[in-house]
Amino acid sequence: MPLAARAADASEGSEKRPGAFRTISEVAEELDVPQHVLRFWETKFGQIKPVKRAGGRRYYRPDDIDLIKGVRRLLHGQGYTIRGAQRILKESGVRFVQSVGRGEAEAVAPPVDEAEAQEVSSEAGALSADDRSALEAVLRDLYACQDTLAAMRVPPEPAG
Repeated sequence: MPLAARAADASEGSEKRPGAFRTISEVAEELDVPQHVLRFWETKFGQIKPVKRAGGRRYYRPDDIDLIKGVRRLLHGQGYTIRGAQRILKESGVRFVQSVGRGEAEAVAPPVDEAEAQEVSSEAGALSADDRSALEAVLRDLYACQDTLAAMRVPPEPAG
């Protein structure tokens, strides 16, 4: 096939195979996360290790992308702090966070920091004791529902 024809075929089918490595710009676009954030996450989460080629160009493997999706979901979707997401990675492992990224699992909600809760409460205005108790009961029920759903979504253990 002539070079011009190959170039035309390549431009028409710009979609890569599912197992292909991706550049940082492709990953950033796919996940709607700026490139500098991906680089920052690499410094905070040592488990994110793209292959680096000559000149420092990054290439992300499918497992790297699943891990980044999981980190993004923990931070942006579930409200974890970086430290909380690091703890999930340490306690539950890379495979679990990858499964969170694929939507196969859900991390348990982060615990509410009492000092932070008090600060938010004072900023939002005072609640009556009855209203606060009612809201705390609803919150406990929601956490219990979330735990139940998370237990139902745990991926099966790999055979091996």
